Amino acid sequence: MSLVRRAEPEDAAEVLRLRQVMIDSVHGTDPSTDWHAQSLPTLRAKLADPDGDFAAYVVDHPERPGALAALVAGTIDYRIGRAGHPGGAVGYVFSVATDPDVRRRGYARACMETLLDWFRERGAGRVQLTTSTEGAPLYTSLGFRPKPDPLLELWL
Repeated sequence: MSLVRRAEPEDAAEVLRLRQVMIDSVHGTDPSTDWHAQSLPTLRAKLADPDGDFAAYVVDHPERPGALAALVAGTIDYRIGRAGHPGGAVGYVFSVATDPDVRRRGYARACMETLLDWFRERGAGRVQLTTSTEGAPLYTSLGFRPKPDPLLELWL
């Protein structure tokens, strides 16, 4: 039996806590958690929609009932198809976090493998993510490869 399960609306606060663990690990990011209260209703609604374009997979914390040990979350976007990828569905992984006290137990890998299965089932022909130096070995072991294309971003 797998330790990984799909996150439910009741997990929303813990999902945000683990997302903050990930955010806090990135140098130079804002450590504020004021945004959690505003984000919680939307996250609960997304977690309640099993047929939507968002999925989060988690592992329950083995020593702290009600807490989560690991989180992986992603979305599926539609992009106009092209040769080799006519359906246009693209997966994007945007949150991978493991509680610091239970790292190196394979939880993130198990969650990632489950999310990748979800992407496959939904017809995503490719999956993208950005990674830290620490996370790169996990993703390369799962088959991810660097892309030479530069990413540009505009905040509106």
